[in-house]
Amino acid sequence: MKRSPLPSMLTSQVLLDGLSYIFKGGFWLKNSHLPHRNHAVPAHFVGICVATNTQPETDDYVLAQLAALGLGRVRLDVGDDDMYVHQIRLLQRLLDASLIVDVHLVQPFAIAKHMLDGQVQARWQQFVEQFLQQYASQIASLEIGNTINRKRWSGYHWPGFMQAWQIAHRLARQYGVKVVGPNIQDFEPLYNISAFKKLQAEHLLPDIHSNNLFVERVIEPEQPDHRIFQFRWTRYFKFNLIKKARLLQKIGADYGVETLISPVAFWAIYRIQRHLPDGGQKQADYVTRYFTLLAASGALQQANWGAMICHREGVINDGLDDARYPALERVAYYRSADGNLHEYQRNPSFSALRTVARWLNGAEYVGPLVTGNGLEIHQLRKHQKQFHIAWTVNGHCAVLNQVYAESSLRQVECINRNGQAIAQPALITEMPVYLMWDAAETVELHTTHPKLSQTIIHAHIQGMQYFPVQEGDWRGMILAESKEQAAQLWYAWHPGTLKAPAKEQALRHARNAIWPIADPRLSDKELASQRSGKVAERKVTVKQPIRMHWHKTLLDRLKPSKAKRSWNGAMELLRRGVGTAMPLAYFERADDTSLKQNFFICEFVTYDFTIAQAFIAFSQGAEQFNEVPALSLYQSFARFCLHMHASGIYFRDFSGGNILVSKQDDGLAFSLIDTARLHAHPTATPYSERIADLTRAVQKLHWDGRKQFLALYLGMSGHSLNIGTLLPFYLYDFKVHLKRTIGRKGMRKLLSKLKNLRAGKRA
Repeated sequence: MKRSPLPSMLTSQVLLDGLSYIFKGGFWLKNSHLPHRNHAVPAHFVGICVATNTQPETDDYVLAQLAALGLGRVRLDVGDDDMYVHQIRLLQRLLDASLIVDVHLVQPFAIAKHMLDGQVQARWQQFVEQFLQQYASQIASLEIGNTINRKRWSGYHWPGFMQAWQIAHRLARQYGVKVVGPNIQDFEPLYNISAFKKLQAEHLLPDIHSNNLFVERVIEPEQPDHRIFQFRWTRYFKFNLIKKARLLQKIGADYGVETLISPVAFWAIYRIQRHLPDGGQKQADYVTRYFTLLAASGALQQANWGAMICHREGVINDGLDDARYPALERVAYYRSADGNLHEYQRNPSFSALRTVARWLNGAEYVGPLVTGNGLEIHQLRKHQKQFHIAWTVNGHCAVLNQVYAESSLRQVECINRNGQAIAQPALITEMPVYLMWDAAETVELHTTHPKLSQTIIHAHIQGMQYFPVQEGDWRGMILAESKEQAAQLWYAWHPGTLKAPAKEQALRHARNAIWPIADPRLSDKELASQRSGKVAERKVTVKQPIRMHWHKTLLDRLKPSKAKRSWNGAMELLRRGVGTAMPLAYFERADDTSLKQNFFICEFVTYDFTIAQAFIAFSQGAEQFNEVPALSLYQSFARFCLHMHASGIYFRDFSGGNILVSKQDDGLAFSLIDTARLHAHPTATPYSERIADLTRAVQKLHWDGRKQFLALYLGMSGHSLNIGTLLPFYLYDFKVHLKRTIGRKGMRKLLSKLKNLRAGKRA
């Protein structure tokens, strides 16, 4: 067999074709990042990719789940391999159930890469013709092509792909079947442009343009794609999901192919969990938000989730682990539903997909009320209802009664992401909510430009709710189990009654006062146990700024209060699975020019020691601290730091005293306090900021220990220890030395010495 003369699908011709199109103004589409107003969403807009296995009862299960989802259109991969007979069996069952079926014909990878061989071409022609002879009149469309810009998945190079396309296209035309293709992966429009140019020249254009519209690499579906022009230009060019969809539709239309579909896209739970621990819940959030944005674009006729059954990306978990994931990505070939049928379990995304399909399919998209600023509210009509799908992004929230007028909130019905009727929520969060009114109702907003509250929350704390506080001059947020408990906490923690204790009674008393108070959430039984001494007294911690330097009073005037920043930082840590004290409330006084009338309340953290204490001991010659060997601590701490930074956290106050260590049965656990300065990135923390954090964390450790720790951390993150890496640590040591000698702290010590000296002379 002949080998491909081209090492990659990315050729100079692809680049030239794409750049020529762009320079001629092909990418010009005014306000392409914004939703398209007043259009109909197709009746079968939301679909799903399905598969079976060797067991016929799996077909029954798939059909039952499709009925539960309420979906009438599916995509099925049919391959030229040993699964063909089982895939055809499912196809017949789907057709018998009157479902609309789009078939994706797939060549096995090992065969596709040899498409220039005559025998391989003959086999492909026989396979396509045999299939069309039996099913051409029953299927909705035939998709040709297979992630052609991912040679490692599809096996195709350009000449081989063109041979496969030419054969299948000719047969599809002969049998009167709609042709879908060329199946480009992600948003890489140079491939779409070049492919259409070649297919147009050969009179082989498809009827429907297919592009797998993934935005998984930017985590949240609303985020602009930072990889297109790197971070610097991302916001300027606004390459968000809507813009991608509209530009791809325009490319196809410019070559005479008006209809665009996304055959398959998903969020893999394991990939979400690189940044956020609640992978299953976040996947469910993204299902709703992704399909709503695609519907809002007005650019697609259809979009499929895939696969239906898979532990990584499915709305149903097959019970397997990554060791059993197929070598070929399911986006390229959803060959079979793996695992044991009796172990299949629905993920939270199942209910989310069912709900969004019910309300989007066949709806009228009216337009966005708010979009692009972290708060998304999209207005639609269906079933004699007008409804809004509302959510926020990246941990933010908006107070519902600050978005909608009170008159409209009295009439609203609320449905959660999973389709359940709920009481009116206090907040709009990352978890989408459906707000319903009768079609004739006039819905009024509280303001013409609704905004975020600038308070960060973790939307998936089991059994807990958020309650905004607004009373007199005080405002804030309480985390509680119920409205009644929130009222109890407001009474117990009313900021007018909170007073910082004397220095000797506080946990810390410098710029901030930090002190413990009794936990008012205890039940009568727990209170009795505490009073009898059977259990230790349970407390919470209060933090209040009590000293502000004059320059901080000026510089921080436009920032949120210190309490709010502490709450936001702690919530960002919780959202990303990084240990910290559970935030319970924050309160701030409006128009407080002193910047000291604010309180942050969190769980009281018990711990065994701080990193600073251990590192000081090691620097003084100890080989272990609190029965923890130095190397064990370095290893555990390196893993913790790597997880924190991979989650997008730049702590900025990562000093050893703010890093608490607890010994547990399964190892060491780390918890961070003093969270007000934290910065959170939507993706992993940049390398320079990681190093800035580490310079503070290890400052009290001796140099041999620093090098051991850094070698571990850098090795885990794919970097090596060298003089360039160590330079920031030397510079930070020098900075600390200056602060201790001629800085504010140094001058304070010098003045104290002079004062003591004078006192001694007088004596």
